[in-house]
Amino acid sequence: MNAAVSKRKGELRGWHVLALLLAFFSAVVAVNVAFAVFAAQSFPGEDVRRSYLQGLAYNDTLADRRKQAALGWRAGASFEGETIRIRIVDSTGAGVPGLSLEGALRRPLDARMDVPLAFADRGDGDYVAQFQGLPAGAWELRARTRGGVEFSLAKRLTWPPSQLP
Repeated sequence: MNAAVSKRKGELRGWHVLALLLAFFSAVVAVNVAFAVFAAQSFPGEDVRRSYLQGLAYNDTLADRRKQAALGWRAGASFEGETIRIRIVDSTGAGVPGLSLEGALRRPLDARMDVPLAFADRGDGDYVAQFQGLPAGAWELRARTRGGVEFSLAKRLTWPPSQLP
């Protein structure tokens, strides 16, 4: 007794299931590879060098911040054309002249775009640095004194500054 096996149109067979599984997992693997390649190409590296050692020395960082707070100095920063201006005042509001400042404008998402700054003392607590061709967007100004009294500043700025009335 031979039973004739009829092939009906649209019947799900074993090789159909295999083909669907292979297609599904091939798509998943392709998307994962694409995301891994995009992530590797867009990652500029660590933002902070030796972050592990910085973490170990965090108590020293806190002590430095307490010393700076004890000075009572405050600092503000602003853009004036293609110049960045930092004003440092003491606890009485008087400018603090005569400091030697070094700094950089850092791009939060890409350390390769950092712009080093050389500040000049204009007197009465004003310090200025020139820059050129800064791309628009968010920047972080980091500045610190060299020699003498230790003071540092970190401030988020937006270039170009908004022209609000």
